[in-house]
Amino acid sequence: MLLSLSGISKRFDNGTQAIARLDLDVAQGEFLSLVGPSGCGKSTALRIIAGLLRPETGTVTFAQPKPELGFVFQEPTLMPWATALGNARLPLDLSGRGRGEANDRAARALRRVGLAGFEGAYPRELSGGMKMRVSIARAIAAEPKLLLMDEPFAALDELTRQALNDDLLTLKDEDGLTVIFVTHSVYESTYLSSRVVVMSPRPGRVAADLALTPPVGRDESYRLTPQFTADAGRVSAALKRAMVAA
Repeated sequence: MLLSLSGISKRFDNGTQAIARLDLDVAQGEFLSLVGPSGCGKSTALRIIAGLLRPETGTVTFAQPKPELGFVFQEPTLMPWATALGNARLPLDLSGRGRGEANDRAARALRRVGLAGFEGAYPRELSGGMKMRVSIARAIAAEPKLLLMDEPFAALDELTRQALNDDLLTLKDEDGLTVIFVTHSVYESTYLSSRVVVMSPRPGRVAADLALTPPVGRDESYRLTPQFTADAGRVSAALKRAMVAA
């Protein structure tokens, strides 16, 4: 097991109980999607795993040694005064890497997300999809083993979103990543995941835990198969049951 959440609860200062008694185990190499209604604590859980928030109760336990992690937010959150290379290099700069090594690794990360030739471009010169690619490059430049992604493609058009879905699966396979992915989309979670966890309305907890077996090397044609339709139906039905039970 790569990490375990046990009895996690989180109440914010305004009194909102985001999560209550959340238990979740994540295995090495999984692509795990968290789905659920707005406000159910998906993003809160992700930030607790990343150490950006402290739980009110409960524990987060990592395998030893604790894996390096990368985080991709819903918005690209790029530094407007820095080039694509400078943005992708940020975690390497913060970790004290030498400038030459940091530049080489950041440039490689940009190439891997399809941005070769855009190293010197500034965020204002990039499309929304390209900005998100820079954000992903920044997350993978430090070669993490655990990638946390908080609705990274929600604001993108469907074709760009599908292209980035495929690129993400390639990166996962090439780097042996474990991915925890927050999304509102039943179809996106079905396409990407080996496992989908449906969370209940606030306060969030696990309402359903579904194992999926999508084919390796899948592409857009998989979305037209009976297996995809059936699995998306399972996720959708579990989400509806969670809403009714609440």
